[in-house]
Amino acid sequence: MKATVFFFLLLKDSLAFLWGTDLNVVSTKRTLSSTFSSTSNNVGEATGRLGTMQGPTVWSEFGRLAEEYGVDANLGQGFPDWSPPQFAVDSLVEATKSAQIHQYTRPAGHPKLVKELAKRYSIHLDRDVDPMSEVAVTVGASQALYLSLQTLIKPGDEVIIFEPFFDLYVNQIKLAGGTPVYVPLRFVPYDASSSTITGGDWILDKEALIQKISPKTKALVLNSPHNPTGKVFTASEMDSIAEVVGFNAPECVVISDEVYKYIVHSPPERDSTGLRLGESPICDGHIQFASLPGMWDRTITISSAGKTFSATGWQVGWCIGPSHLVGRIHQLLPYVQFCTSTLVQEALALSLQRADLPYEGFNSYYHYLKAKYVRKRDLLVSALEKAGFAIPNYDRTPSGGFFIFARIGKELSKQIPKELINAPNIAAPAGVARQDWALCQWLIEEKGILCIPSSPFFSLERAAEGASDDFIRIAFCKTDETIVAAARAFGSELNIAEENVGEFSIHVESKPSIQEK
Repeated sequence: MKATVFFFLLLKDSLAFLWGTDLNVVSTKRTLSSTFSSTSNNVGEATGRLGTMQGPTVWSEFGRLAEEYGVDANLGQGFPDWSPPQFAVDSLVEATKSAQIHQYTRPAGHPKLVKELAKRYSIHLDRDVDPMSEVAVTVGASQALYLSLQTLIKPGDEVIIFEPFFDLYVNQIKLAGGTPVYVPLRFVPYDASSSTITGGDWILDKEALIQKISPKTKALVLNSPHNPTGKVFTASEMDSIAEVVGFNAPECVVISDEVYKYIVHSPPERDSTGLRLGESPICDGHIQFASLPGMWDRTITISSAGKTFSATGWQVGWCIGPSHLVGRIHQLLPYVQFCTSTLVQEALALSLQRADLPYEGFNSYYHYLKAKYVRKRDLLVSALEKAGFAIPNYDRTPSGGFFIFARIGKELSKQIPKELINAPNIAAPAGVARQDWALCQWLIEEKGILCIPSSPFFSLERAAEGASDDFIRIAFCKTDETIVAAARAFGSELNIAEENVGEFSIHVESKPSIQEK
């Protein structure tokens, strides 16, 4: 043993003599070098484009508050808290029984699914859609948007989004090297002359769009039905978008995000002929932008299964469009992930076929889905109005999706503790908790209700101007038990028999509201 140690020391000294240095020093230098590398500013291009996004977000912050204070009613994030329809679950189970389904499938989309999607979109768009060249299957609609932007945008290009906007859009544009350009939707109260706070409409201002669009505009993201407002863009508004894009931005592609198309719970009125320009014959109230004259060749239509089938965890989305646009997405797909889950794609192909069949007393699952959301919307609206919110009048305002963009009434705003308004908060836009944020914080701390402030859906400039102060986003894609709990916390007692929870009958009985307590 002593001889071995002596030999090692002798070898070490000999090597040190030959290299002209001390091995202990070499070891120390290597350690220091390793430490330096781990703390350096060697940041990749994509990470750098997002800037300093190290702090909490609205989602992490309100998740933390929910954990800290406890939540009786989660009306925050947009996912249903019930199971998918039984036929979808059965389709998933059935799909597992084929050995081949557990293996890779075609990167651009499972053949059975793309054929089913092409068949449906051929009806939606009133044109033949080729399943192999005009359909791409992705991991959810988020990846469909990501890949679309990656194939369209170069550094310095501009992308138009309508404000307020789904917050994902901004950073996906930045990841592609683009610059988001915001076109504000104008809120028009039903009665601006009244001293009472009312609901209203979010209107596209054509002139505002003309001012923002330019030859640098390479994409425009259209989301209808719209998150967070619930707005359904009218046929005339879509026609205006098509006209402005056509005349002012020859290289602009419209990315039409249509994940809520089957949840148009308040369809727009038809004209005297009983038609809506561009409306899908199998999707009541929804206008397919790509079906407007001249728009097919410059539109990528995005959708997914998650919202329609109450299965956001399935994570299957798709892009529909001309081969010269979708082909670029096909090119990228194998390098992002080889393929979306074969199993879930097979299950979705089966589910799409079964959704057209009669369901729970309705002509199809889609008719059932609309009726379900109309009922849940109206149930929650009653409680919100009693609590002091101004709500859209769904008899006059076309709406879809499963969010209520509620306007904060004067009496309700008085209930917010003054110390919460404009308080420093690193998770809030620009580090300041404005009225919308303060109200949502108070609701979770004092009432056990989780809602989402509107300011993260606005640009920093518009939020600083106060454009988002009077609104919060409230989700009604929740079980009756959740909505009943929310109503009680808001101050309304829902008189509902236990055996009727989940059925299509309910009565709202008022109790003293938040503003009356």
